[in-house]
Parts: sequence; C-alpha cells; structure tokens
Amino acid sequence: MASAPRILPILNSSRGQSFFLPREHGAWGMLLVPLITGAAAGNPRGEQIIWILLFAVVALGLFCLRTPVEAQLELSALRPQNDAERRIVHYSIYLYSSTTVLAFAVLLKWGHAYGLLLLGAIAAIAFLLQAVLKQLGRETRMNAQLTGAIALSSTSAGAYYLATGHFGPTAGILWLANWLFAANQIHFVQLRIHSARAMTPGEKLHQGRGFLMHQTFSLLLLGLMWRAGWFPGLILLAFGPLFIRGFAWFFESPRPLQVHRLGIRELLYAVVFGLFFIACYHH
Repeated sequence: MASAPRILPILNSSRGQSFFLPREHGAWGMLLVPLITGAAAGNPRGEQIIWILLFAVVALGLFCLRTPVEAQLELSALRPQNDAERRIVHYSIYLYSSTTVLAFAVLLKWGHAYGLLLLGAIAAIAFLLQAVLKQLGRETRMNAQLTGAIALSSTSAGAYYLATGHFGPTAGILWLANWLFAANQIHFVQLRIHSARAMTPGEKLHQGRGFLMHQTFSLLLLGLMWRAGWFPGLILLAFGPLFIRGFAWFFESPRPLQVHRLGIRELLYAVVFGLFFIACYHH
C-alpha cells in the first residue's frame, strides 16, 4: 500500500498533477467565463451569491472529476502505472465526487434549484456524446471538443438561473453566446495546429476556409440576435478581439507554432471577452 511520503513526491510532479488536474487551459475559460458572465447578467444579490458560489463548486468538481475518472477507466492517454499513482486517482475521485454531491445537495434542499437537474441532464448527454466522438478517432476530435463546449458553457445558464430564479430566453441566449465564443476558439486552435506548415496567404486560405465560414456565420448570427433585441449591440464589442485575431492570422508572417503559448493566449482572450461582455451587458 502506498504511503503518504511516497505519494507526495508524485503529487509535486507534473505527471502526478495530471491525474487530478485538467490539463486543458482553454477548457478552464470555457467553464468559468460563462459562469461569471451568466451570474453578472442575472445581477445577483445577497443569498443568491451563495447559491452561485455553491454552483461554481459543483461545476468545478464535475469538471475536475473527469480527469481521474478517465485515468481510472483507461480512457485517457495518461494511465496510472503504480500503486502510488492509482492511490492519487482514487483519492481525487473521492474528493471531487463527495464535494460535488454535498454542494449540489445543499442547492437542492435549501436553494430549491431543481432546474439544475434538467441542465445537468443536458450537460451529461453532451459529455457522453463527446466521449463517443473521441473514441471514433482524430477525424472527430474537433466535433468532440465542440460538443464538450456545449456542456462547459452551460454554466452561464445555470448561474443566470440561480441569480434570477428562472431560466427564460435570456439564459438560452447567454448560453448560445458563450458557446459561439468557445466554438470559435476551438476551431481556431485546431486550424493553427493543422496548418502549422502553411507559409503563404493562399495556403492559409486553403486550410482555413471552414474557419472563415464559421466566423462569417457567427457574425451574421450575432447580428441577427442583436437586431432581434435579444442582447445589447455593445455585446458585439466583446467578440471583436476574437474575430480580429481570426481574420488577422491569414495575413500574418509565418512563425513557429507554440501550442502551450497558443493555449495561454486563448485563455486571455476568454478573460477579455468576459470583462467586455459584463461591462457591455449592463451598460
């Protein structure tokens, strides 16, 4: 049996941390930024803030739980190879699951947040579909990520529901807007990875035709949502930096791809989007 002194060195290593902490930088933004924007749009006060914080615990717990569960079921590339690593996985599953269940039970019993059951069911279906798509191979990797983003961005609807006491059309619009942002980031990162050897604007255009169509469709959809009065026109400013960086890439000089730096940059874009979204929404 692995003892604590044998486990601690592994916990301090990058490999050990990979068993209990999600490794995707962008996914953190896809989870937390929608949650914050949804809560801010609902303009919570008093007791509602406590429910939103508990909801954040539930969302983070479920998000982190996926990492050790996938390692335990051998669904991820990183798998425990000794007793110490298996003990980390088991402890992580217990910690995340118990914390999540406790926070969710409080939300149901004292917060009467029964609407989260429906939202959770939708998110669970999305994650299940994502797992199926991931098993189909590399060809469906981006579709799997887009499907997972549906579940991650659902935190915007959940936070809005807890802040206002109801879902309504606004919750769906917040969910859609945050998913469009996340989908753009996923598509752009995949484009950068698969077109790392594209040197000329022509080669980039050939590789990025699908991304350009996605950006154009997103702009049209957001414009229609604004014209329909579903959200303030200033919200479009929150998407501005994202669309600008997407179009600008086709004219940039070729440079080596650094995936880690790309992930950090996209996370910063998500933070800027959240700040702009909150400011413009209330303005």
